[in-house]
Amino acid sequence: MDIRVGYGYDVHQLVEGRELWLGGVQFEHEKGALGHSDADVLLHAICDALLGAAGLRDIGFQFPDTALEYKGIDSKKLLATTIEKIMENGWRVNNIDATVNLERPKILKRVDEMKQVISQICAISHDAVSIKATTGEKMGFVGREEGVEASAVVLIIR
Repeated sequence: MDIRVGYGYDVHQLVEGRELWLGGVQFEHEKGALGHSDADVLLHAICDALLGAAGLRDIGFQFPDTALEYKGIDSKKLLATTIEKIMENGWRVNNIDATVNLERPKILKRVDEMKQVISQICAISHDAVSIKATTGEKMGFVGREEGVEASAVVLIIR
């Protein structure tokens, strides 16, 4: 059995007038993430981890922010395309472990919803997706509510 580990990280600025999407789920909040797509920092970190593990470069290479076809795109589509790309290379997802760093809103009550979205797209069981939440403890850009960041580690199997 061939296995690989991938790590992904993403960060987006929080601004007024944008929707806030995390893990394919929309959150009600006065600020949303700024980006070329819907700026779902969690799904972007997962995509980067998967692409890296499969040796397929990164999300910016696969889905450049200079390409009009990705302007405003739902990041669930980016994750689905990422899964297709790794499967074309003989890989499948074993598990995902991710962390979201965000001061507000609190996401704990919607973690299961995010896990359901991600597990369905990745064709893995609900318990093969772990999403943890933390805050900046009022320090740094996350603590000042200027941005959101996420990291993810994945295990893929061939």
